[in-house]
Amino acid sequence: MALPLRQLRVLDLTQVMAGPFCCQLLADMGAEVTKVEPVDTGDQARRAMGFKMKGEDTAAFLAVNRNKKSVTLNLKEEEGREIFYKLAREADVVVENYRPGVAGKLGVDYETLKELNPRLIYASISGFGQTGPYALRAGYDLIAQGMSGVMSVTGEPGGPPAKCGVPIGDLSAGLFCAFGILTAYVARQETGRGQFIDTSLFEGALALSVWETAELWATGRIPQPFGSAHRLTAPYQALKTRDGYINVGANNQRLWKRLCQAIGREELVDDGRFATNEDRMKNRTELVEELEATFKKRDTDEWVEILLEAGFPAGPIYNYKQVFEDPHTHAREMMVEMEHPVEGVVRGLGIPLKLSETPGKVRHAAPLLGEHTEETLQRLGYSESEIADLRRRKII
Repeated sequence: MALPLRQLRVLDLTQVMAGPFCCQLLADMGAEVTKVEPVDTGDQARRAMGFKMKGEDTAAFLAVNRNKKSVTLNLKEEEGREIFYKLAREADVVVENYRPGVAGKLGVDYETLKELNPRLIYASISGFGQTGPYALRAGYDLIAQGMSGVMSVTGEPGGPPAKCGVPIGDLSAGLFCAFGILTAYVARQETGRGQFIDTSLFEGALALSVWETAELWATGRIPQPFGSAHRLTAPYQALKTRDGYINVGANNQRLWKRLCQAIGREELVDDGRFATNEDRMKNRTELVEELEATFKKRDTDEWVEILLEAGFPAGPIYNYKQVFEDPHTHAREMMVEMEHPVEGVVRGLGIPLKLSETPGKVRHAAPLLGEHTEETLQRLGYSESEIADLRRRKII
């Protein structure tokens, strides 16, 4: 089966997470992604972020750079930029996540590159976007989570601000950017022209706040944290069992009744405190106390089996080790193994999109720094002696 994006050529100028994640999503679907990295240092995530194993590259770098090639270029030097321009002339997409203005100083901004290639799709990911009063602020997931409101609704009621456990600002920005690139690619089929894409960690995190903004605009109330609970329905949250916790999803009246029947607490259905969803929301503390008094009598696995048998949505709360011990994770191919030239066999997350005709594919692990520099320059017409000279002078 052919990979769906096999004809898409992408130049990846990004580092750390949001941009590399975006480009990996495209690479998993077959795009030819060339990661352009600084000479000697490379993407800072290679050596500075997370855990190292055998080699110089960290597990964090390996996690978001598979299926890519790596080319080293010194973009601060004219010769390095000239090589990049040759690559840009034949590329479909350039993705960068510099602070606004830096790409222009390096001479690899959209205005410069579109003159070389009017069909080029150019995507920028930053902390707060290319415009607005905060455009020049540094972009970090933590800051984006705080200023987008995410941290204000994360954690337990009355507790301190809490960061979402996964880097939702980074990852959402990467996802939205990939979506924008594909949208622009479809548009180019009609217009023949590329365009500029601007997204940010701030907007990515904020754009996911659909329930919270709905509550604010509908009621005027400032959304508050509810721990694991849902802000629009109850009980839809984690409840304590004898040996841990279980998630229950009674998000309508029918399921509320089914839950009460399954756990042998039919009297709660007629309890005035819990008669409607509005009542259950208003009396959430008492509701949890009543339910946990029953759930604490059995272990989580027992309750999951009982509730699923009753046709009620429920599940355990796994740590990540347990996630990858679960047979469903493996059935859905959400853990893959790749051969790395230094690390040997490394594991990575599988592709969450299953396309029936043109599925994606994990073809190889993240590249070594500059692993594909020579072959790329040879393809551009450079001789072995020219490549050796460029390497000696640290242009590549």
